[in-house]
Amino acid sequence: MSAYFSRRTFVKTSALAATTVPLSQLINKVSAATSSASSGATPARDANASEKSGELPAPQRDPRAQLSWLEQVTPAEQVGVTWGMPWPRGLHARDAHFALSNGDGKSLPVQSWPLAYWPDGSLKWTAHAAVLGGDEAASFKIEKGEPGAVASGANVRVDDSAGEVVVDTGVVECRIQKKGGELISKLSRGGKEIARGGRLVGLRQNQPEESGATKVDVIAFTGETERVTVEQAGPVRAVVKIEGQHRDDSGRSWLPFTVRLYFYAGSEAVRMMHTFIFDGDEQKDFIRGLGVRFNVPMQDALQDRHIRFAGEGKGLWAEAVRPLTGLRRDAGKKARSAQIAGEKTPPENELPDAVSSHLQYVPAWGDFTLAQLSADGFQIKKRTKAGFGWIAAGAGHRAGGLGYVGGVSGGLVFGHRDFWQKHPTQIDIRGANTDLAEATLWLWSPEAPPMDLRFYHDEMGMDTYAKQTAGLDITYEDYEPGFGTPVGVARSNELFFWAVAATPSRNRFNLLADLVRLPPLLVAHPQHLASAGIFGGEWSLPRDSSPVEIAMEKRQDFLIHFYRNQVEQRRWYGFWDYGDVMHSYDADRHVWRYDIGGFAWDNSELSPDLWLWLSYLRTGRADIFRFAEAMTRHTGEVDVYHLGRFKGLGSRHNVQHWGCSAKQVRISNAAYRRFYYYLTGDERVGDLLRELVESHRAYLSLLPTRKIPGPKPEVPGPNGKAAFVSVGTDYGAIASAWLTEWERTGETKSRDRLLASMKGIGTLPHGFFSGGGMMNVDTGAITPTESAQRVSVSHLNAVFGLVEVCAELLQLLDAPEFKKAWLEYCELYNAPAEEQEKRLGKALKGTSLRQSHSRLTAYAAHEKKDAALAARAWKEFLGDNEEWGKTAGFKTVRYEGPDVLSPIDEAAWVSTNGSAQWGLAAIELLAWVPDAIPSKPSA
Repeated sequence: MSAYFSRRTFVKTSALAATTVPLSQLINKVSAATSSASSGATPARDANASEKSGELPAPQRDPRAQLSWLEQVTPAEQVGVTWGMPWPRGLHARDAHFALSNGDGKSLPVQSWPLAYWPDGSLKWTAHAAVLGGDEAASFKIEKGEPGAVASGANVRVDDSAGEVVVDTGVVECRIQKKGGELISKLSRGGKEIARGGRLVGLRQNQPEESGATKVDVIAFTGETERVTVEQAGPVRAVVKIEGQHRDDSGRSWLPFTVRLYFYAGSEAVRMMHTFIFDGDEQKDFIRGLGVRFNVPMQDALQDRHIRFAGEGKGLWAEAVRPLTGLRRDAGKKARSAQIAGEKTPPENELPDAVSSHLQYVPAWGDFTLAQLSADGFQIKKRTKAGFGWIAAGAGHRAGGLGYVGGVSGGLVFGHRDFWQKHPTQIDIRGANTDLAEATLWLWSPEAPPMDLRFYHDEMGMDTYAKQTAGLDITYEDYEPGFGTPVGVARSNELFFWAVAATPSRNRFNLLADLVRLPPLLVAHPQHLASAGIFGGEWSLPRDSSPVEIAMEKRQDFLIHFYRNQVEQRRWYGFWDYGDVMHSYDADRHVWRYDIGGFAWDNSELSPDLWLWLSYLRTGRADIFRFAEAMTRHTGEVDVYHLGRFKGLGSRHNVQHWGCSAKQVRISNAAYRRFYYYLTGDERVGDLLRELVESHRAYLSLLPTRKIPGPKPEVPGPNGKAAFVSVGTDYGAIASAWLTEWERTGETKSRDRLLASMKGIGTLPHGFFSGGGMMNVDTGAITPTESAQRVSVSHLNAVFGLVEVCAELLQLLDAPEFKKAWLEYCELYNAPAEEQEKRLGKALKGTSLRQSHSRLTAYAAHEKKDAALAARAWKEFLGDNEEWGKTAGFKTVRYEGPDVLSPIDEAAWVSTNGSAQWGLAAIELLAWVPDAIPSKPSA
């Protein structure tokens, strides 16, 4: 449970974690425990619990924001860190400066910049960068003021000249080339060259492995820089953006890439964010390897050169290029101990004669490989040099993704975050026994089968919309020939490089591995996040003032823990898959429906991203943040097209992330990405958000409702002026992109588009019950179609972020017609049929997901201050278990043995749609109508 959630009244019901009761019975048990406590019994109490029920005091408007480390662990050494901060409206002018101090009040250097503005121009979100850790305190404060000065000579300096950009952190110097095949020509420390020739590399195979061809061509390619931009130039942080494409010897250009390099004052580290977009022919372009490579000069004696690989946990593989241990003749304890520690061994003439005179006969190992081909195993092998055999050198479960090549006088440490999670990955070191070693971080291992992005089935006769609809009816897959293409999907990877002055000690190497596994992040406390009034007020801090609240928090905890556990048990890992979860469950096979059409990968269906991020905001829990972070990285890259025919659109849930023919903005949705952007200031996610500003233009050439029977609007083509958009799934996503762009820049175009579209919806014949309208792609204005004259509703309209973005829009903009239409929709969707008929002229049909829509009723109650609506919202949420399962309890069933491949904990009653929508409804009812919570559910 959240550290912010009081257990005072919950301790007596702790056994409920394994119960089989539904929510209503759980509430009754909690109610009984509470009654017992109030009748004189003295329950056990958490030492950190508040004296008052509810745990946290009401959020206050505090100009100073307290910060702490996300994982509540101070990094053992200083690291560069960047984080985002929200501020209440009107608190800070757009040109405000900020000061950072630690828990002892010491002023610290900090670099700050705006991320978003309130409509009045005041700062809404800011980003900050600092170098922290080591002996620094575990908590910090940031407030308006002048930042502490960077120590003389320790600031980041950037020289942007015609041919290169040179970045000097005060410890390392990095030379970045503006054109050509090298990203980084030289990485130096104290004038000594540590690495050179940093470049992107890859291998392409022209046929799949099972083709049976007698000759398979494998073609090497490298990255070619086309454009370099200095995005930040210090004094604490510098960011350099590199864009280009990969090219092979034939001159073919493909796989566009973006690489960002991050530098911090006084740091020996360089962080890299590597992104590529697939734009090949999936029938003949099979990626055999994709990576980043450096050359490392080797100057030390062979016995003073070292290789290190991070194993699992604190495990470490550490060997010298020429070992002095284990020899038939003893090199002496001093030499052996020094080599094991990675320190300089005695000169050869000080070694025993039996060793020094025969060193030339001790093999010098030049090549090393660690390959993580699955989430469950890695292998290490080594050889003396090319042309000679490999020998097995070790194996394990999950490697840490960190390597080192160099000597006692320095070398290169290099790491890949989510190394085993994004298998197949690999670390190669070649030529460590020569003057110039080569280190490669493979994002796709060349020892794995080639990347196969082909669609997974043939047409199966579905050559007409009627047949495709029949296919949808049986497998839930919306198939259409040519639509299941990967062309345009992307993937980003986070890499780290350290130019070190000596072979890292075993302990320090493990510390660096920990930094790669979980890069430290500073975060604001949930109280401050709540006090800033961000994200539409649809969330609040956890509460425990009633049995209903306690039971709801318990269910939230159960569901999040269950999904995190499923990621591990079901091995939802892999280069393209990590970060997503499955959609629906097959209880007969005891597996998620990984191979059944539209029931497999979830692809943000019904907003699990929103559920996780709102859960994090209110609790501050690190486990939820990391879960949501991985999902954001995946869904914003893999499930969305970044170039080509479907640019700006995402793919509906499918066996393959890009497999479904339903390409819509409801999946590419900016609403799902903006949380992470604002909390971290991450530039790559900022790119994704900006891509979506014009995503609606894709509908000029593609009609999402093309397979639905009945009259359809004209598809004008790419040069048209207006496209049909629904006022539900489409509009919520489009408005989220415009809202984000407006608050990020303060420019008026996106604001005006929002106002025009809001007015247009407000003046449709039936508002949000009109189904959709024609949107002017330039101005955002919406005009009715012929079908808008009829009352229309879809159960999906409000479950892809529409509720949340409308709450924000109405918080920020004055649009009376829109507000009236939205409140009508919120009030009537779940209303009794007679009330719908009275106000709309007909009762609504197809209004399923009633429990999910209880939050719409709650919003209307909140805005209208209507107690009857508030009571109705809670009745809809607590009393209507149709979609959730009336007998489902907070438990899992353990399966082992021949029923399953490996032991699993099953909750067959759980679906991702239901979990996400129940979670969102619970959070938003607690925020909007908390005072109307009944003591017990109505059913």
